[in-house]
Amino acid sequence: QVQLVESGGVLVQNGGSLRLSCAASGRTFSTYAICWFRQAPGKDRDIVAAISRSGGIKYFADSVQGRFNISRDNAKNTLYLQMSSLKPEDTAVYYCAARLSPTTTSWYFSGYSDWGQGIQDTVSS
Repeated sequence: QVQLVESGGVLVQNGGSLRLSCAASGRTFSTYAICWFRQAPGKDRDIVAAISRSGGIKYFADSVQGRFNISRDNAKNTLYLQMSSLKPEDTAVYYCAARLSPTTTSWYFSGYSDWGQGIQDTVSS
């Protein structure tokens, strides 16, 4: 099991930028594929971006493609989500999540076993 703690959530203006961090502790961070989900009020929790163990393979939802970047620093046990050109529809609670991965090049849509507590990001119009 790995413990995850998100940080970096704030109120930002339309068109602004923001970086979220997710600090991990517990088991070896580099054995986990990691992702960011988000949940807007009244909506389902959706995957935003995912990254493989090595950091070399990434996935982005269509809604954030070209605006968001996911990265990880295995030496620092930290996951990042760099968000730019933010829109009011990006307002949500953002969660990082992790699952063990047998390969260094896989990312996943589901099956995440460990979750952070979530952090609120609000983009004002």
